[in-house]
Amino acid sequence: MTGSTPGRHGTQRLRADAARNRDQILAAARTAFRESGTAVPLDEIARRAGVNIATLYRRFPDRDALISQVAVDGFTLVLDTARAAAKTAQTDPLTAVENFLQGLVDNRDLLALPLIGGPRTNDPHALELQREIAVALEEVLTAGRARKALRPDVTAVDLITTVALICRPLPHLPAQQATTLATRHLGVVLDGLRPECTRTLPPAPTHQEVTAHLVAADGPTDVPE
Repeated sequence: MTGSTPGRHGTQRLRADAARNRDQILAAARTAFRESGTAVPLDEIARRAGVNIATLYRRFPDRDALISQVAVDGFTLVLDTARAAAKTAQTDPLTAVENFLQGLVDNRDLLALPLIGGPRTNDPHALELQREIAVALEEVLTAGRARKALRPDVTAVDLITTVALICRPLPHLPAQQATTLATRHLGVVLDGLRPECTRTLPPAPTHQEVTAHLVAADGPTDVPE
C-alpha cells in the first residue's frame, strides 16, 4: 500500500512505511496544535508520532510546511463536506445545513480548527480551498433562501463561524463529554431557542462533572457544589 504527497512537479507516491510515517506525523501535529498551538516543538510532534526528528524533516522541511499541510487537509475535509451538502440542498436545504455541520462535528479531530483561530497559512492551495468552500456553502444558502427555509441574512461566514465554535477543542474533558456538549450545541444552533422546539438532546453533563476535569493536576480534587 502506498500513499501520496504533493510535490513540486505533481503528486509523488510514497512507500507504505513512508506514507505511514507521514500520516502519523500529521495526526500528532493536529493533536499538538489543538492542545498547545502551532509553536509546539517539532521534537514533541516527532515523539508523539513515534518517529525521529530526521524522519519528520524528510516529510516536512520546516514548521511552515507542516502547518500548511495540516491546514490544507482540514480545508479539504470542509470542502468535501460542503459540496456533499450542496448536492442535497435543492431538495432539502435545512437537512443540507445540518449534514454540513454534523459532518464536521463528527470529524472535528481532523480539523485542528483550520477555519477560525487555527493554523494560519498563506499556502495558495489552502487559500483556494477557502474560496471553494464559500462557493459551495453559498449554493446551499441560495437554495434555502429560494425555498424560504433559511433566514435571508444567513451567510457562508455564519456557517463557518458556527463550525469553528462548535468544534473548538475541549482537551481537558473526556471525549464522551466533549462529544455530548458539541452535539447539544449543534442542536441549539439548528433549532434556535424557540420554546416549541421538539428536538431531543442527549443528557447534558452537570456543571460539577465538567468543572471536575478543569482542575489543575496538583490542585484540589473536590469541586464545591
